[in-house]
Amino acid sequence: MKKLLIAASILLILGLGGYLAFDQLGGNRPVELSLEAKSPDTLSGQTFRGTPQDKGMEQLFQTIQSTQKLHPGAKLHTIYYREPAGKLDTLEVFAGINLPFGAPDLELKEFSESSYILAKVTGNKWVMPSPETIKEKIQDYAKANKLTLSGYFIDKIISETEVHVIAPVR
Repeated sequence: MKKLLIAASILLILGLGGYLAFDQLGGNRPVELSLEAKSPDTLSGQTFRGTPQDKGMEQLFQTIQSTQKLHPGAKLHTIYYREPAGKLDTLEVFAGINLPFGAPDLELKEFSESSYILAKVTGNKWVMPSPETIKEKIQDYAKANKLTLSGYFIDKIISETEVHVIAPVR
């Protein structure tokens, strides 16, 4: 009986400690949703088609990050048109930065939508909600507000602890 009480106490302390750590890292922070009455930023970047393990994927992000360093204040954006289910599945991703003008070897991506749903996600990357959870929250918000989404999501990386997900509205 004494061993059982000690084991239960240890489990309770570990559980409480785990919850407090999760909370401190931002695991309980809500996703902030709002409707923005403007077009998403124009992006300059490149599209990659291949598997997640292709060297081209790494090169794409290195190119965009090098360009980003030349433009202080520019943020990395990604649009996954086709997400892979596994390491060998094909993906299609656009990576770029918010530049209103083209840059050498980069394609310009402008958006025709005049509004978008913005989801602000903050917290440590280990406890942030999954992309699927965020998409569900955005879709629920759109449904509740009778909005039709364009069907793609733009991830804007603000910092290591903040990501904005932009869902253009038709």
